[in-house]
Amino acid sequence: MNLRGVLSTALAACSLVMFTSTPRTHAQTGQAGQAIQKIEQISRQLNLTPEQKAQLVPILRAEAPQVKAIKSDTTLTRLQKMERLKALHDQTDPQVKSILNPDQYQKLQEIRRSELETAIRNRKSQ
Repeated sequence: MNLRGVLSTALAACSLVMFTSTPRTHAQTGQAGQAIQKIEQISRQLNLTPEQKAQLVPILRAEAPQVKAIKSDTTLTRLQKMERLKALHDQTDPQVKSILNPDQYQKLQEIRRSELETAIRNRKSQ
């Protein structure tokens, strides 16, 4: 399938999801919007091709709620959070690594590490 066909299919799928999804509260919409913005930001930082983005975005979307839960769990120590995030990323890394080139993969690792450090610092200051 050519790029135009892939984009048409993706647009149709997005339209279907938009019109068939259940209504959300303002808080849910805000959280989903933040997740989408974060994924778009990562996509730009990694300079993904449309094909890479189509493959990677579903992986990141599936990972996002689990990452958020780990980061916001106040019962975990910094080390426990890092261990759990590493375990989560280890599960998805084979897929991610097969999509990205080595430079993009390295950049994603740096982004993940930076975000974890920022989240932990923010939790400590609260």
